[in-house]
Amino acid sequence: MMRGRTVLVAGAGISGLAAAEVLLAHGARVLVSDDRVLPALPAGAEPAAGLPEGVDLVVTGPGRAPGHPLVAEAAARGIEMIGEPELAWRLGALRAAPPAWLVVTGTNGKTTTTGMLESILRAAGLDAVACGNIGYPVVSAVAAGHAVLAVELSSFQLHWSPSVVPAAGLVLNVAEDHLDWHGGLEPYAQAKARALVGEVAVAGVDDAIAARLLAESTASHKVGITLAAPGEHQLGIRDSHLVDRAFPTSDTRVGHGTPLAAVADVRPGGPPGLTDALGAAALARAHGVSPEAVAAGLRAYRPGPHRSAPVGTHAGVRYVDDSKATNPHAADAALAAQPAGTIVWIVGGLFKGARVEELVAAHAGRLRAAVVIGTDRAEIVDALARHAPEIPAVEVTERDDEVMVSAVRRARALARPGDVVLLAPAAASMDQFTDYAARGAAFAAAVRELG
Repeated sequence: MMRGRTVLVAGAGISGLAAAEVLLAHGARVLVSDDRVLPALPAGAEPAAGLPEGVDLVVTGPGRAPGHPLVAEAAARGIEMIGEPELAWRLGALRAAPPAWLVVTGTNGKTTTTGMLESILRAAGLDAVACGNIGYPVVSAVAAGHAVLAVELSSFQLHWSPSVVPAAGLVLNVAEDHLDWHGGLEPYAQAKARALVGEVAVAGVDDAIAARLLAESTASHKVGITLAAPGEHQLGIRDSHLVDRAFPTSDTRVGHGTPLAAVADVRPGGPPGLTDALGAAALARAHGVSPEAVAAGLRAYRPGPHRSAPVGTHAGVRYVDDSKATNPHAADAALAAQPAGTIVWIVGGLFKGARVEELVAAHAGRLRAAVVIGTDRAEIVDALARHAPEIPAVEVTERDDEVMVSAVRRARALARPGDVVLLAPAAASMDQFTDYAARGAAFAAAVRELG
């Protein structure tokens, strides 16, 4: 399939380098380019610039938008362009027993849901691994021979993966994010909808857009997840348990469904965590996993860092890192989880076309004060002035490592005993940090300095 072909890997990040290694193993000539300085390349890969002659396939990194000059040049020359997950799908199809893809997408909650799904699948004794946007390239998981893939896919990755048809796919929610990349909310939603083209489609029906995408899906089995008591073909919450009315078993109670796990066993808790757990349970049940394995997997799961993670308490003030809240929808959940009137909110970064007006209006009454960081400070400052004029709003203009030290110190000065200083930026981090993890680590380090 790849032997003898000349392939350009455009983007030398984690997934690009993994794609290059696998392509070399399959006998392709591999060229690698990047808009930045190239790192060390796999043995046999060649550095390249632009779109060299002889290239007959481009494997692009997920961040390369449709308007990128390389995309236009490839299209003009009739050269196919795909993403690393698409490459993984094509290579997996060559196996005697192709892996089962259980795909997770959504604006928020993808990583937690994918981790929960992996935990459930392993509790069932399956050879399963979490991969994709979670940090382990899908192409590496396929090359390793895993039987079941819990695949987190971003809208970018779905856009560049036209052939992927998951055994079961999930859209958790859809809110404004990456509008600059997709050109609007509807193209972004339709990219997410590519997760719902398989036999089983699952979506969060408490979210209006996700519910619409489920209704529009051509899947033969459509399953809704809800925080309410589940209806037919749904998973939901009843009597403090996650309950399944979509995949009947011998234990199904007439009219009430099959209990899967206790609400108290789900971490993180609260509405976002429970929605994620229901989504993971639905995909696992679609793959034939037992209720007992769902319960065991959810009990065993521990959330990753930077997701409402406490990082310290000083002078009676709690400090909570939710740097993973990279858009207003995620920040909404983080703010809602804290007591009203007690939040000193560290917010800001790159909003990428998303609007913050509704977020500020919804949570104005929960705020003690705000500390605003990042390039797009003016948007959040203006929204605070309109909807929460009574609270102090301090701008931090320092950059690099100093920005978080200054933000935490100013937040400490504004907080009172019993308050929480919450890092929930509602924005991307790349204006001042490598990624959201680096932003969260800087916050935790600044909190430690207070001691």
